[in-house]
Amino acid sequence: MVFFRVVAALALVAVLASCGAPSKFRSYHGPEVTQIVVHKAARRMHLYHHNQRLRTFRVQLGGNPIGHKQREGDRRTPEGDYIIDRRNPNSRFHLSIGISYPNEEDRARAEANGWRPGGDIFIHGRGPQFQRARGDWTDGCIAVTDREMEDIYAMVRDGTPIRILP
Repeated sequence: MVFFRVVAALALVAVLASCGAPSKFRSYHGPEVTQIVVHKAARRMHLYHHNQRLRTFRVQLGGNPIGHKQREGDRRTPEGDYIIDRRNPNSRFHLSIGISYPNEEDRARAEANGWRPGGDIFIHGRGPQFQRARGDWTDGCIAVTDREMEDIYAMVRDGTPIRILP
């Protein structure tokens, strides 16, 4: 009788656990992503393992997508070489990974012009508020769908180089 109750209790726990929302955290067991390349004009982001392209994503950019980010509030996506330097599992944009903008050159340029360079540039999903966003809508970030961001979040590690081209 005790055995039956234990089995029934475990079965109930298993059923209840399966009723929850699917996790936004995925696993990835493929080749290491060694570089990210973003082509702003083509609105494409490629994940590479050395010279092998692993995945390509359509992206949306800052609301003012032409040219390199110069200062805070210009709504431009930076151009140049950066590093993935942080992750935010609780982002209001579903999930996000940070880009190391501004670098030394960006800070020097902004300071020489009396500007603040801005910051908090991420690759992120849409989150609940921007599911229907069209065109380039971010404040300078690189946006993909939430589902795509789950894959990117699983595939890309901190320290991965990212090159953002015009």
